[in-house]
Amino acid sequence: MNQSAVANSVKSGKLYGLGIGPGDPELLTLKAHRILTTVPVIAYPTSENGTGVARTIVADFLRPEQIEIPLPFPFSPKRSAQPYYDRAADQIAEHLHQGKDVAVLCIGDPMLYGTFMYLLNRLSGRFLTEVVPGISSVMASAAVLGVPITYRNDIFSIIPATLAPEILRDRLSVVDAAAIIKLGRHFAKVRQILDELGLCDRAFYIERATWFDQKIIPINQVEPAAVPYWALILIPSKNEPE
Repeated sequence: MNQSAVANSVKSGKLYGLGIGPGDPELLTLKAHRILTTVPVIAYPTSENGTGVARTIVADFLRPEQIEIPLPFPFSPKRSAQPYYDRAADQIAEHLHQGKDVAVLCIGDPMLYGTFMYLLNRLSGRFLTEVVPGISSVMASAAVLGVPITYRNDIFSIIPATLAPEILRDRLSVVDAAAIIKLGRHFAKVRQILDELGLCDRAFYIERATWFDQKIIPINQVEPAAVPYWALILIPSKNEPE
């Protein structure tokens, strides 16, 4: 069912996938701010212990009368997230059926490794849906580091650190420029591969780009056990501008 058919068939609320940027509240777009401050229902992912990083970013913009829906997800590769996404979609759908617009907060951009994508797959066929893009941590990191990512015909790759070592090595061996995301407990593996490929001298490490507790650390001084999920390595182009 297309979006216009959905809109005309039922008087339901509208679903928003709201990109809220990498961490600095001032990087929220004007459109995201307008929607965030006017919708009656706000939903956001949390860890199973209730920590909601996305909500923290926009906390100062929320209104007391807004309904909040925390959506707990298991951030562990050992557990299937599918039942959690199904449950979250049902919670959101309940409010949409009542005619209430719902904005789902997504750190960075909703369509780039965003939690919202899995909710979109479950709900967009039933409800009018709009995705509001946000500034990704990759682009924000380049700006904070003051490092141009690409020149001319360079190809830029975004690579999850969660990949198997042999796949990471193959991908990184041919990159012009790259961002390695989702570092966390995979940092030691990634750094070893960068050493093997002679890429460490080009690599920049940054944690929580644009956040108040942002850290930029020389890659050879990073303590692997302390690397958070919200860290990435940027490998800019080796080409020089004309």
